[in-house]
Amino acid sequence: MRLVAQIFRSAKGRIALGVIAAWACFQLWLTLAAPGKISPELSGTSEKVNVQIELPFTPERFHVLAFQQYGRVSGTDEHSIELRGVKRTDLNAVARPYWVTAVGPIKPGV
Repeated sequence: MRLVAQIFRSAKGRIALGVIAAWACFQLWLTLAAPGKISPELSGTSEKVNVQIELPFTPERFHVLAFQQYGRVSGTDEHSIELRGVKRTDLNAVARPYWVTAVGPIKPGV
């Protein structure tokens, strides 16, 4: 108990606790925001879906590699990545990064 009191009394301890609280709030926000980024058009009963991930910038190699763990990247566009064979259970994980703006079905003719 004395250690906890010392942490709250010291400036470094309060700063460290503030940083930890800010990080935890950011992680909570990412988790709560992810389902809102997923298009209702992806609802269905199939086990896997093909999705187009919208980004606010041109995807780079890092972004393509980050999504390869969820499915096959079949192409990129100016501001999106096409991902095929994504399990429905992984849709929230695909939408979770802060740099993903939307996850929807692949647009026909693209």
